[in-house]
Amino acid sequence: MTQTLPPTGRLAGIDYGRRRIGIAICDAERLIASPLLVHETTGDRTTDARVFSKLVENEELVGFVIGLPIHADGRRSEMSAEVERFTAWLTETTGLPAAFQDERYTSREASGLMRPARLSRGRKKARQDAIAAQVILSGWLERQDSLRPANVSPPQEPLDD
Repeated sequence: MTQTLPPTGRLAGIDYGRRRIGIAICDAERLIASPLLVHETTGDRTTDARVFSKLVENEELVGFVIGLPIHADGRRSEMSAEVERFTAWLTETTGLPAAFQDERYTSREASGLMRPARLSRGRKKARQDAIAAQVILSGWLERQDSLRPANVSPPQEPLDD
């Protein structure tokens, strides 16, 4: 189900959950991923479709990177199948391609990133899913960068004199 994403343009990282979906985005040059929001799902696909369609339009997205939950030994989990169904729905709904990123340990990493922030337990919980989406997207961006041949640099804007 993983599709090839366009080589440039903004992407959204997705940390799927049954109740909350964490969303992060990157810049068009794909250098920096940032947490954006947490969407509280209602189970109503029409409402969810409006949220994601608006996200695509407002953020000028060209694709999605979806966290795929797999066991520590690499086996797919029951949740993996649910994420794959969500991804099929998302790509059909938005018309954009999606790629998967192994999300093992992202919640732990997100929790570690938030530890220095002096937020209440409730506020941390509310942001953790968006930060997990940032970790997922950052991991995918880093992996793409490591796959690029050493003598090829990403496109850069010319400097103004």
